[in-house]
Amino acid sequence: MALKTTIITGATSGIGQETAISLARQGHALYLLVRNTPKGERLKQEIADKTGNKEVFVVRCDLADLQSVREAAEELTQKLFAINTLINNAGGVFEERQLNKNGFEMTFVTNHLGHFLLTYSLMPLLQKGQARIINVSSEAHKWGKPQFDDLQWEQSYSPFKAYGMSKLFNIYFAQSLAEKYADKGILAFSLHPGTVKTSFGAGLKGFGKILIKLARPFMITPEQGAETTIFLATAPRLDKYNGAYFKKKKKARTSAIATDTASRNKLWAISEKLLSRYLVWPAVK
Repeated sequence: MALKTTIITGATSGIGQETAISLARQGHALYLLVRNTPKGERLKQEIADKTGNKEVFVVRCDLADLQSVREAAEELTQKLFAINTLINNAGGVFEERQLNKNGFEMTFVTNHLGHFLLTYSLMPLLQKGQARIINVSSEAHKWGKPQFDDLQWEQSYSPFKAYGMSKLFNIYFAQSLAEKYADKGILAFSLHPGTVKTSFGAGLKGFGKILIKLARPFMITPEQGAETTIFLATAPRLDKYNGAYFKKKKKARTSAIATDTASRNKLWAISEKLLSRYLVWPAVK
């Protein structure tokens, strides 16, 4: 029986690492898309030692650098015939407004645009594998609004508002993928992993740092945080939930704005336009 081929971003720490280890134990061939290649190689060896699975490969991919994302997609396209699972797990929150080398605000590009470009570029392989695409979102989407008139946060920047909007966009993206590619055998989901005790948000200062410190006693472990992602990657018969948002391995309710079809469609169109110089495949109508 052929191994399932799984791509995962943000696998070198936290819930991404636990997800990778668990899927390796279940026999998946893993491609770890990492910003820090030496760290990825160390994880590759750790997975081999813990699981005996040597079908683990490291591909450099910095989601905040769109050229890096494009190059990673091209490398995977050259190496693979099909992809069965894509886990868009990586994410970030930034204390101060920063721009990447392409001129995009870091929260927006790291949490949404980078994954949009990666998924879009890999779509021929995802279709061949009739893949599941899993976007790690957050309950933080409930304080997010689609600020289409200022996606770059030039007028006023808040790390929590920027993060919330990006997590809302993760949900929109999953819904759009489910709608546009269902007839191609694609399933897409978004999820809240729980409030997980990881290094996430370590760079925050002031009020944000205080909030995280107060929440730490109530946080779950990375192993627990990975459970819903692993469920969505492996559970049978999830077709009826295509496009849904999950929490604790069950379909969950989103905010009202997360069900706004007009905003969802607008995000897709804007994302295509912003990424037009990097996109390879024709737009889906």
